Amino acid sequence: SQVVGGKVKKPGKRGRKPAKIDLKAKLERSRQSARECRARKKLRYQYLEELVSSRERAICALREELEMYKQWCMAMDQGKIPSEIKALLTGEEQGKAQQNSTKLAKAVKTEANSSNP
Repeated sequence: SQVVGGKVKKPGKRGRKPAKIDLKAKLERSRQSARECRARKKLRYQYLEELVSSRERAICALREELEMYKQWCMAMDQGKIPSEIKALLTGEEQGKAQQNSTKLAKAVKTEANSSNP
């Protein structure tokens, strides 16, 4: 044996000593780990399937919207204005008028509040 730094070193194996683990416990831990791995894998695939189906639904909705816009453009090329566009335009005009009246009412309230100390 050697003396290094005041400690006696014995020749032989280095590193950790193997723990004396019951083989049945080790096997059960391995099985439990495998079960947990399969459960995580199942959840991951379930999540991915839901993600794919939601994206597919979004794509279908966008395709329908695109087709609607194509129809509108074709109608406008023929000189016809679709009723949906007319409704949108009149709705926007009404919305702007309501926004302006709301802004005016707020301005009047803030002015009244600032003049009353």
